[in-house]
Amino acid sequence: MRCPFCNAQDTKVIDSRLASEGDQVRRRRECLSCTERFTTYETAELNLPKIAKQDGRREAFSEEKLRAGIELACEKRPVESEQIEEAINHVKHKLLAAGERDVDSRRLGEWVMGELRNLDQVAYVRFASVYRSFQDVHAFREVIERLEQDLTPEMLKSQMPLISDDEPTR
Repeated sequence: MRCPFCNAQDTKVIDSRLASEGDQVRRRRECLSCTERFTTYETAELNLPKIAKQDGRREAFSEEKLRAGIELACEKRPVESEQIEEAINHVKHKLLAAGERDVDSRRLGEWVMGELRNLDQVAYVRFASVYRSFQDVHAFREVIERLEQDLTPEMLKSQMPLISDDEPTR
């Protein structure tokens, strides 16, 4: 490792610790020439598969696009940023576990919907409405009815209801 202060090639590791929940190694180093100390972080380089789009294009997986989509679905909802990061990590883990060079965008969308379903019902319906290109209100109703049927008692306790029983239906 080159010293950032004097560009010398020789540095020694003084201390190593796990960081970022064990996903990184934090190393404290000292330059053997100028004796300055600095910190480096080491992470595994993961080759995520390409995403195969419906129109036949292939593009690199973008964690930023994934994060933006999930955050947009969760906007103004009681979902913590840690929960969003955990959902992103679950999706990335599924991408890696797939062990394929290409993953279909539909499959990726289903994984995201699965994560959102566990996080927040409204976020799930928001994402599903864009992802599945709902054409009318009946498509919304079908998804909501299916979601309410599939919820476990634990999920029901942790989330606000989709539709209040007090509100009049039209």
